Amino acid sequence: MLDQGKLLMFRNRLEKMFRHRSRQARRMNVSCYRVYDHDLPEFPFCIEFYGEHLYVAEYQRHHGMDEEQHQLWLKESMDCIAEVLGVAHDQIFLRERKKMSHRDSQYEKLDSREHIFTVAENGLQFQVNLTDYLDTGLFLDHRLTRQRVREEAIGKEVLNLFCYTGSFSVYAAAGGAARVTSVDLSNTYLQWAGENLRLNGFSDKEKFPLVQADVKAWLKTLRPRQYDLVIMDPPTFSNSKKMKDFLDIQRDHVELIKDVLWAMKPGGTLYFSTNFTRFQLDREAIPAADIKDITAATTPFDFEGKLKRWCYRLIR
Repeated sequence: MLDQGKLLMFRNRLEKMFRHRSRQARRMNVSCYRVYDHDLPEFPFCIEFYGEHLYVAEYQRHHGMDEEQHQLWLKESMDCIAEVLGVAHDQIFLRERKKMSHRDSQYEKLDSREHIFTVAENGLQFQVNLTDYLDTGLFLDHRLTRQRVREEAIGKEVLNLFCYTGSFSVYAAAGGAARVTSVDLSNTYLQWAGENLRLNGFSDKEKFPLVQADVKAWLKTLRPRQYDLVIMDPPTFSNSKKMKDFLDIQRDHVELIKDVLWAMKPGGTLYFSTNFTRFQLDREAIPAADIKDITAATTPFDFEGKLKRWCYRLIR
């Protein structure tokens, strides 16, 4: 049986975080948010609400339990989570989040249950999948960055690189962009992005094109001064067979950003972000008119003190 003292600590922490975060979420009209993220080392979970559903990821760690002990610990932990957060067990989706050395593991399919449903964020609709991939399809930590793009997109030529499931593209379209081009190497995620666009009424393929390409190579084909607003959120590392060369974001970020700036109109804005925690932006090598670290300014309420990404705003 699980140490009841430790379980009580977990329960108290979870109750406190849920009371605080749910109040903030209601005030901001947010239905998808993080409640808990490894706050106690004995309970290494990431817990997120997606509407009425709950996504629970157990971080892999050396817990010293055999399989039977671990399963009992997991059952008691899940019972506590269900009770405190008021969610039925059949609405909770549990995944083991193994420590990955490269972020592009998000592209690896881990299951095939395809439990896909629609959630709302700022009046927009997105499909999420809580069973089949390491990530759900909607990066909650970019909520405020997406809103910035929406507010700045009106009448602009927008480019979304490494677009994943196209949430930035949907926000740009909703903001009245003249055109939104979404580029990703994965056909699976491009299809998902297309579905998200259609879900929100943006089905014109001429106005909202989806491009399957190796971004690093594709940028070399662009003519200058095409785009007003660009979003680039690359993986930390990628070595897909579909690519001519592997991608290492620390090594390659200057080249990527230079190629993007070349394709942008003067005065245009680039939002660049990375999940590489040890990332260092080489400001001296980047020919931008202005570079601003907006990591703190784009940190949502449910990620304060826990954010593991960087975000920059660059002006051409």
